Amino acid sequence: MRAHEHGRAQLSSRVRYWSERLKVEARIIRVQRMTRKWGSCSTTGIITLADDLIEQEPDFQDFVIAHELLHLRIPTHGRLFKALMTAHVPGWRDHDVRRQRASPLPRSP
Repeated sequence: MRAHEHGRAQLSSRVRYWSERLKVEARIIRVQRMTRKWGSCSTTGIITLADDLIEQEPDFQDFVIAHELLHLRIPTHGRLFKALMTAHVPGWRDHDVRRQRASPLPRSP
């Protein structure tokens, strides 16, 4: 298995873990090139993760995955969303700054 395929398999495993933990299920999980964000969640239940998330630390991957999956339950970033993030991903605010990508800045950590 090539390194990139192995990375995708690991991301998929993390998504399954967080889906179970948060009791949500995405209709479709995509891993693709994204230039401005680490992930997104559509109103139709599609979670998209940036392919270069594979290269990030596991705790940052967990932050992005949990963040997007929680949007399946709570579409906004309001108080309930933030409380659930705190309950499930303590220290998530440390990662929140990295979540935002600004173009044309490099996307490296």
